[in-house]
Amino acid sequence: MRTAALPQTPPGTPPVTPAAHSVRRQVLDVLASMRFAIALLTVICIASAIGTVVKQGEPLVNYVDQFGPFWAEVFGALGLYRIYSSGWFLTILAFLVVSTSLCIARNTPKILADWRTHKEHIREQALQAFRHRATGVLTQPLGEAQAAVLRTLAQQGWSVKTQRREAAAQDGASGTAAIGEGVMIGARLGAANKLGYIAAHSAIVLICLGGLFDGDLIVNAQVWAQKLQPFKGGMTEPERGRLGEGNPAYRAQLFVPEGARSNAAVVNLNEGMLVQPLPFEVELKKFSVEYYATGMPKRFASDIVIHDARKGVDKAFTVEVNHPVVYDGVTIFQSSFEDGGSSVQLKPLRLDLGTAQVARAGQATQAAQSASSVAAVVGGAPQMLSAPAGDLQLEVTGLRVINVEDVAQAQKSSAADGTASAGSNDVRGVNLAELSKHLGSGAKPAGNKQLVNIGPSVIYKLRDAAGQAREYQNYMAPVKLDGQQVFLFGVRDTPAEGFRYLRVPADEDMGVQGWLRLRQALNDGAMRAEAAQRFGRMAAPADRAELQAQLGGSAQRALDLFAGAIRATPAKPGQPSQPLVGGLPALSDFIEQAVPAEQRERTSATLVRILNGALFELLNLSRERAGVAPLSPEQDEARRFMTASVLSLSDAMFYPVPMVLVLEGFVPKQASVFQVTRTPGRNVVYLGCVLLIVGVFAMLYIRERRLWVWLQEDGAGATRVKMALSSTRQTLDTDREFERLQRTLLGTTAAASP
Repeated sequence: MRTAALPQTPPGTPPVTPAAHSVRRQVLDVLASMRFAIALLTVICIASAIGTVVKQGEPLVNYVDQFGPFWAEVFGALGLYRIYSSGWFLTILAFLVVSTSLCIARNTPKILADWRTHKEHIREQALQAFRHRATGVLTQPLGEAQAAVLRTLAQQGWSVKTQRREAAAQDGASGTAAIGEGVMIGARLGAANKLGYIAAHSAIVLICLGGLFDGDLIVNAQVWAQKLQPFKGGMTEPERGRLGEGNPAYRAQLFVPEGARSNAAVVNLNEGMLVQPLPFEVELKKFSVEYYATGMPKRFASDIVIHDARKGVDKAFTVEVNHPVVYDGVTIFQSSFEDGGSSVQLKPLRLDLGTAQVARAGQATQAAQSASSVAAVVGGAPQMLSAPAGDLQLEVTGLRVINVEDVAQAQKSSAADGTASAGSNDVRGVNLAELSKHLGSGAKPAGNKQLVNIGPSVIYKLRDAAGQAREYQNYMAPVKLDGQQVFLFGVRDTPAEGFRYLRVPADEDMGVQGWLRLRQALNDGAMRAEAAQRFGRMAAPADRAELQAQLGGSAQRALDLFAGAIRATPAKPGQPSQPLVGGLPALSDFIEQAVPAEQRERTSATLVRILNGALFELLNLSRERAGVAPLSPEQDEARRFMTASVLSLSDAMFYPVPMVLVLEGFVPKQASVFQVTRTPGRNVVYLGCVLLIVGVFAMLYIRERRLWVWLQEDGAGATRVKMALSSTRQTLDTDREFERLQRTLLGTTAAASP
């Protein structure tokens, strides 16, 4: 046998480069490979899990508060805050569509060709290679045997095709081969298993296409093609910051106050916002909230009217959470609610005035404490307020009529030390774990929840001449904490921080006037001196004038230090004078600088007792000047009020402004935030979900079985039978099914294969 010699490549010949079609073929093979598609699907699943854990579309300050500045910037660069509209996610999704489509295009013709054939052309000898096989003899002639087998298979639901052919039959007597007639019956059951592959893979393509079409891909394409200019919040909308009314797919937010109408929705992008005009106007008639017995909301509903000028119709609807309204292809969801411009009445309370200043104002006590009450609108134009250190700009930013908080946690937190995390500012509440903090300290322990509605609160900002602003949150009604009714006046320097609350004890009339009178008396030097003398006469025997004078002098110094009127120690020559410090820190500084270390504990206890006694006399003195009956130190309510007042007065020394705006009254006006979407790809996704369910069930629960039955004349009027069964999955059900077929077709299992 001669073999051809391979041609030799001449020396120096450059290597042959593959043809361009070979490179394209390799790229297509990679794209159409199952491994590539599974890798893409794994990445998408991981990204979707991240998008589920990390809240999407939140303000950047929330992510900085949660992850820190460094990781917040890193995650933002990776697009994790809008992961489903990020470029890399959409690119992977597009590659998955291409890969799965190529898989379908490559395998579908083979599947369909295999689905149409019953493989009745199989050779008789090939039946011996199957695991499930059997032989037998039927007494009927070939024609009757064929009819009986076909009838039995049809009754069991098998799809059947036959092929009549000539076959060699062995003559057992003479040992010679004779040509006889035979029939090969090819039967099939469970053909839908093959279609399950096409249905499942087509479902992946449809779901991905629907996600691409209903995401931000179309909006981003319009931004690029039309050179649109997204704008930031608070900026004027540019001319090219508006999408077309016929935009086929979008997901936008629509803000509508009560009694107003709007059709200008906003699409949020990474670079800013775009205005999406709607083909109709939405008018909010009323926004309503229903509450559980605990005060937690259970139902949000908006009564709206859709005004369609094109059709000249006005239709009323009710939008609820999980009950959207669909009109003209646009779906309206109840997303959230905000303040729609509520009117508030604020009463400024000056913390820097003394009793003498108030008295000099005569009957105009209200005018001495502050200017007349301030009427403002939430989100309205800023107003100017007069203050000793310069005018302040008032910006009312929020009104919360309902504040349901965990009071039990707040009460227990006062017994622990630590630093509370920044409270989240949900539109329906505030982190009450911060309420237990005095200015500069706080705690956050765990405990059983005790949800209580603590009443309305107002949120405002005071901005100085340099443009620096602090945010304040003041509650209208007192809250019972640690057995004492207190008013809560919160402050924070930046939105990333939690509110720190000044707790002002309520008097017997559940008002703030009792504490305010004490604060004014503390600011008055003459009243401090008189209260100190009263304390000396009360604390020392009547015949000990010298002791009375000594105790009065000690009380005078304690009150002056506490009020921030004097320094703990005089400033040294040549050193710049430090600002006066009042409150309990001033007493602490005095003890550290003037008392030896071994005597500080005893001196501290004595000085605190003197301070408490002098402040109690100052409280009764202020009540007498106001025509109110004095309190008795034997009363439990008086002692609790005095204890809370000492801490509150000390904290008030560090309140950033000498003015507290108390909420006197309000007229609420709500606004609904709707999510308006046009998602034509939604039906494509639904179709894909149906196909996915059908395909998975077809592949998992439908077994494809093929049966071959060979019938051949034996020359004596009978029919020899050979049969074999093939299944996509070898299970016990397959064994039982083959045994049943043997009994039905052959009447025995004696000749069955092991």
